[in-house]
Amino acid sequence: MRQMKRIVVGVTGASGVIYAGRLLEVLSEKAEVYLVITDIAWKIAELEGVDLDGFDVTYESNANLAAVIASGSFEYDAMVVVPCSMKSLAAIANGFSSNLVTRAADVCLKERRSCLLLLREMPLSRIHLKNMLAADEAGATVMVASPPFYGRSETVRDLVDMVVARILDHLGIEHELGSRWSGCDEKLY
Repeated sequence: MRQMKRIVVGVTGASGVIYAGRLLEVLSEKAEVYLVITDIAWKIAELEGVDLDGFDVTYESNANLAAVIASGSFEYDAMVVVPCSMKSLAAIANGFSSNLVTRAADVCLKERRSCLLLLREMPLSRIHLKNMLAADEAGATVMVASPPFYGRSETVRDLVDMVVARILDHLGIEHELGSRWSGCDEKLY
């Protein structure tokens, strides 16, 4: 019987690979992680100066549609696509499984497992919004890389941690990242 959570992480071709790097840094110490990175995500990671190598994870090729995570019979707890490009969102929302990231997400949704999509795009077109709604209706949790500012973050890493903390919360993984809203004595309304 597994003692650690098993999480699939997909990294796709959107800016914001820093979120994936930080998530992997934390998750690789707290869970069994299966990692899939698209070709363009590798290039963006290089452009953004984010190292996605060297984590204690199982790396899977995005071209390998026969990988273990492509089957519903493989037990895992959740999947996170971080960052999730609009192309990947469209594929996931519409069941178009042309690579391992989108196939694993399709499996995740059909098996009714938690599937988190961290979008990092703006502005959003009507097509993006419709795809977000379709993904939500299919059972995905649509998240945006929008950190709160009540923690008075001082660095980019602080802001990244606030977003990664929300992902970890949704995965049910304990952490000490960021700060939580603690209320306010003043009436705000």
